[in-house]
Amino acid sequence: MANTLKKIVKKHKKKKLMAEKQKMAKAQGVSEEEYADNYELRLSRHKRNIVKKTVITVVAIAAAVTAVGFYIEKRSYHNYKVVQSSEQEDVVSTSYIEMDGDILRYSPDGVSLVSDKMSTLWSETYQMQNPVADVNGTRAVIADKDGTTLEIYDKSGKTGSVTTSYSIIKARVSKSGLVAAILDGGDDTWIDFYSTDGSLIAENQTKIDDPGYPLDIAVSEDGVVMMVTYQFVDGSDTTSYVAFYNFGDVGQNEDDRIVSGYKYEGVVVPQIQYLSNNRSIALKDNGFTIYQGSQIPKEVKTIETDKEIVSTFYDDDMVGLVFKNDSKDKQYIMEVYNTADGKLKFKEDFNIPYTTIKLSGGNILMYNSSQMCVMNSRGVQKYLGSVDGTIKDFFKIGMNRYLLVLDSGVDVIKLS
Repeated sequence: MANTLKKIVKKHKKKKLMAEKQKMAKAQGVSEEEYADNYELRLSRHKRNIVKKTVITVVAIAAAVTAVGFYIEKRSYHNYKVVQSSEQEDVVSTSYIEMDGDILRYSPDGVSLVSDKMSTLWSETYQMQNPVADVNGTRAVIADKDGTTLEIYDKSGKTGSVTTSYSIIKARVSKSGLVAAILDGGDDTWIDFYSTDGSLIAENQTKIDDPGYPLDIAVSEDGVVMMVTYQFVDGSDTTSYVAFYNFGDVGQNEDDRIVSGYKYEGVVVPQIQYLSNNRSIALKDNGFTIYQGSQIPKEVKTIETDKEIVSTFYDDDMVGLVFKNDSKDKQYIMEVYNTADGKLKFKEDFNIPYTTIKLSGGNILMYNSSQMCVMNSRGVQKYLGSVDGTIKDFFKIGMNRYLLVLDSGVDVIKLS
């Protein structure tokens, strides 16, 4: 019954359409066949016009976006304005570090998370002699260097606390909140691994002669692999050893859970970092090496240089090396590489007498006690200027917004 009704409706529509065509053909004084040909021609032209207009619109929008992007890329600033100021800050004993768009403010008495408008989101108290912080995404650890206290946090507040057996040399946190710490045990050192609530996951005793003295540690995002750089003396040469410990199923049958390790003779490896869950980097005194692999990391790219490296800086996407330059007008030369493939992004000469250089929010920041400079990720100088007061710290906290820590207080500034 339903199919019969559909056929009747379809037949009625077809008959109505034919009647309309006959009426239009008669009105134009042409046959039905000529009217049908003209109709198809007009329909084809109409469709072509629509496509043409759409293409023109898309091209115009793309051109506008490109022009705006080019303008933003090349635009430089000559001043800045203070959009938020906090003059009551104890900048002598307080330190600041960016934490996923907010600011972690810590001192020997406690820690607080504040917004870019300097309003307090939460605060916690503790007692430390020499607090140092490490932040990774939404996770943070504050360690009492040379003391025995570790405090673990996320964006909501405290998640765990640890009292270590030995004094703390260094502590690092992963993006998942797991913490690794190097502890001074006297003749030996210890590397301890903690969960987000502070419970001990694993500990490893190291000796000066085997595998060496640990200089730095890093943890993969999921907390499965811990990366450690050791230094030891082999004969008359200083040798470095980068080891990867796997605390999952892959590492359970390996000696000390080391699934891969690399020796670098005559080289010092003072810094290492996990860039993603399967990519990490070792910064050396002669360049850097990138490793790939979520379970068993392997060397995939090494950049070496014969020139003396003055400074290094890095984030998840880029790594930079600074050398002395032969030019009198440009004191330094900067080389910046992609961490994805180790390819050179740009090389730039500059003459800024910096004391600190770092990557922050995708920008290269340089500053000394009275001057600061901002470069973008392509080496374009966006700002260079002096400030009234003494600069203690400087980092990016948002789109064209920076935290400027001075001896007189803390300012949130916007380049203009």
